[in-house]
Amino acid sequence: MPQPVLFESHSHTPLCKHAEGWPEEYAEVAEKRGLKGLLVTCHNPMPNGFSSAVRMREDEFDRYVELVAETRQKYEGRVDVRLGLEADYFEGMEAYLERQLSSADFHFVLGSVHPQIGEFREKYWQDDLFEVQRIYFRLLAKTAETKLFDSISHPDLIKNFTSEAWDPQRIMGEICSALDRIAVTGVAMELNTSGVNKTISEMNPMPSMLREIATRDIPITLGSDAHEPGRVADGFETALDLLEQSGFSHVSYFCERKRTEIPIRIARSSLVDLNMQNR
Repeated sequence: MPQPVLFESHSHTPLCKHAEGWPEEYAEVAEKRGLKGLLVTCHNPMPNGFSSAVRMREDEFDRYVELVAETRQKYEGRVDVRLGLEADYFEGMEAYLERQLSSADFHFVLGSVHPQIGEFREKYWQDDLFEVQRIYFRLLAKTAETKLFDSISHPDLIKNFTSEAWDPQRIMGEICSALDRIAVTGVAMELNTSGVNKTISEMNPMPSMLREIATRDIPITLGSDAHEPGRVADGFETALDLLEQSGFSHVSYFCERKRTEIPIRIARSSLVDLNMQNR
């Protein structure tokens, strides 16, 4: 059997109120898929009821940390389970995030801009959907420039909420400007395989944006955004092929907030195809 080398870098827990299965169930699938590790990255608590329907409460934060620690202990020597977080970037909340991220020993922090939440809609939404898209990509650049995060998740998510106005060629100039700013920061970006299940059925980001990321030597992390255990490492083989076609030779993961690069050919050969295994 090939040596496990790859992490699932984006997974959730029921504490966020829209995921199923506990971390040990995700770790079980990670082991079967031949992964080295699992980064648990549930949605961070936010103050004053901020999008409270889709994230853990502030008083559940300690339980979250304990839950991951318990799973790490149970799977020691089998799957390297690490504490991570998917943290929303929202202008004006930087100090809150900084305090939160220093309150536990996180190994990986995803920075997210979620255009579907009410707070984003109230502050930024307008009839001109192209302008909303421009705002979104400028916020991605600001997310990276805070240096609070290790990688930026699903970085063209806006296309699924403005699909009627989505024109990749028209918005590409704004995307490239954002990527120029992100490249300076050293922050990575994510290829999120769950995009195939969304309104515009393709991984996030789209291939043309991936190529621009590769051109700027921005590191890439890989995550399924698993909200149920069966989606751990979902589409990873296809994603690795896409990365290679887009100009990447390596894929990254983080532990102790430090990045490790894995050659794509080695990452691909390490994965276990459960469909083939069950034949």
